[in-house]
Amino acid sequence: MAVQQPGKFTVGDYLAERLAQVGIRHHFVVPGDYNLILLDKLQAHPDLKEVGCANELNCSLAAEGYARANGVSACVVTYSVGAISAFNGTGSAYAENLPLILISGSPNTNDPSQYHILHHTLGHPDYTYQYEMAKKITCCAVAVPRAIDAPRLIDRAIRAAILARKPCYIEIPTNLAGATCVRPGPISAVMDPITSDKNALEAAAKCAAEYLDGKLKPVILVGPKAGRAGAERELLQFAEAMGCAVALQPAAKGMFPEDHKQFVGIFWGQVSSDAADAMVHWADAMICVGAVFNDYSTVGWTAVPNIPLMTVDMDHVTFPGAHFSRVRMSEFLSHLATQVTFNDTTMIEYKRLKPDPPHVHTAEREEALSRKEISRQVQEMLTDKTSLFVDTGDSWFNGIQLKLPPGAKFEIEMQWGHIGWSIPAAFGYALRHPDRHTIVLVGDGSFQVTAQEVSQMVRYKVPITILLINNRGYTIEVEIHDGSYNKIKNWDYALLVQAFNSTDGHAKGLLANTAGELADAIKMAESHKEGPTLIECTIDQDDCSKELITWGHYVAAANARPPRNMSVQE
Repeated sequence: MAVQQPGKFTVGDYLAERLAQVGIRHHFVVPGDYNLILLDKLQAHPDLKEVGCANELNCSLAAEGYARANGVSACVVTYSVGAISAFNGTGSAYAENLPLILISGSPNTNDPSQYHILHHTLGHPDYTYQYEMAKKITCCAVAVPRAIDAPRLIDRAIRAAILARKPCYIEIPTNLAGATCVRPGPISAVMDPITSDKNALEAAAKCAAEYLDGKLKPVILVGPKAGRAGAERELLQFAEAMGCAVALQPAAKGMFPEDHKQFVGIFWGQVSSDAADAMVHWADAMICVGAVFNDYSTVGWTAVPNIPLMTVDMDHVTFPGAHFSRVRMSEFLSHLATQVTFNDTTMIEYKRLKPDPPHVHTAEREEALSRKEISRQVQEMLTDKTSLFVDTGDSWFNGIQLKLPPGAKFEIEMQWGHIGWSIPAAFGYALRHPDRHTIVLVGDGSFQVTAQEVSQMVRYKVPITILLINNRGYTIEVEIHDGSYNKIKNWDYALLVQAFNSTDGHAKGLLANTAGELADAIKMAESHKEGPTLIECTIDQDDCSKELITWGHYVAAANARPPRNMSVQE
């Protein structure tokens, strides 16, 4: 580590102090020669812990997971070969509304003007291309040209990320990280929130009253932005004041208590749980709180509500024929809770439609392992201290069907949908929440994309339980569009963990071919605290949920729509 000169405060020190002040305690890094001095400065801060990652894709996804747990995160990479790889996880953070601070070292400030061709670049002397690319996937991108500009630009980027709940990008040249810089001013200049405009808030509440006037069957539909806006407490307050049915979109699972009497299930069109689909289509008023209607959440555009909607977004509210900007979701819901009239008509109807609890078959110990038996045993693992990550694929559908006990957390990446996301994301999350038991449901195809980050779980002794469902292929792709490309090379996943252990690790790799073997493996995982436990669960290639099959057919149909006949004017 470089020795800091007494009394000298640098650009790197400024950035380190701001990261610590906004609540970051772990920063995720991959070293490269353009960021080494910066890494020294961050490493020297007493409130920051450096976490090395296997590669920049995993680094950015680990930071994405940390942002889910902490509210904000930092990923530090080198120029071009590092940052462009990290753009993938940054895209996830943008799509999933997470304030990830992507920090990249960059070439010496003297090189562009001297037209030097540098390593790790595209081979021409215009080095603005990475900054220009970053603008497309962040809410604010800054490139620091001089040390004197660093405080203003760093503060601008971090504040933008925190307010927008989106990633930002900060580029610091290698010869400026150690350059002298002023000390930061009060952190309130960066952190203080923007509150609702009082007049807009009152007007939106009045419009809400008009929207609900005369409606007999209101339903609240909760989407993933409710959690990102930090409005879960206010959502509960508003829902109880309304007294009506509350359905959740799949990406919002866990953002409203599933044991609450007003919870009516996950609304996911033809693959909905409980009676959510019937309740949503029966409603004559729909209050959408943080909802996201995309092709996946609407099952290929077949499950879009067909009535005029009241839409509460993170910072604005929209009605048929009206829009109100600068209305914060939490403040609007809290205010509206004092204005609405209690109406439990939809709950009366739900009692008539609510399905009976399904009969759950318990497999004999010697029975071959199945998807349903895995789900049954995972259900028994869930407690108020569980954080469950479900990766893209059938894990989505199996996870959605599980019942979350009070206090359990659920993490899904449905907008970006990057296979393999769960492995590094769970690692980042678990570092922030060592008090919780992090469980991952991931398919074999997804695991192969980011498997290296299990080695970091070993390195940092993070006791994550990974249930790897091995059905030898990309099952979700098979159900959308089958082909030979959906078959993958099988690995010995349980044995792979031993390679990550080397001579000093304590991870466990276990194989479960039967129900009894899975039960024994889970028992070992729950008592193992010195590192991760990976349980390879082998099931038949055709053993997937009927929900995935149904969903896949509709999404395939949406993907296959022919081009529109567009006129010249269009």
